[in-house]
Amino acid sequence: MKPALVTRADWLVIVASLALLPWLYATFWSSDDTAADKVHIIVDGKELPPISLHQDRKLTIRGSIGTSTLQIEQGRIRFVHSPCQGQQCVHSGWLSHNGEFAACLPNRIALQLSGGAARFDTFIY
Repeated sequence: MKPALVTRADWLVIVASLALLPWLYATFWSSDDTAADKVHIIVDGKELPPISLHQDRKLTIRGSIGTSTLQIEQGRIRFVHSPCQGQQCVHSGWLSHNGEFAACLPNRIALQLSGGAARFDTFIY
């Protein structure tokens, strides 16, 4: 007699896992995001006064290796230009939800959005 490749217990685990996935998604990964209303800009370890996201404008921030350009538009913000080589800050795109974070590490400029309930409780970089 040949042993079964998939036993009844295996099927029970598979079915239970598939039944549990929608609940896990709704609990841990659903997007009940809160829109941010201001941005905190940290330059070389010093935080600038918070800036509202409700007024469209461009900002130029002088960092340790040059000038970064930020754009605020329609309640969101992004890095438009930065002097760093990898451009990861620019590729991070638009930020609009509370707790979102972007940084240009070579230029020592970081952005964190706030307002409402935070999506993340801490960042370490």
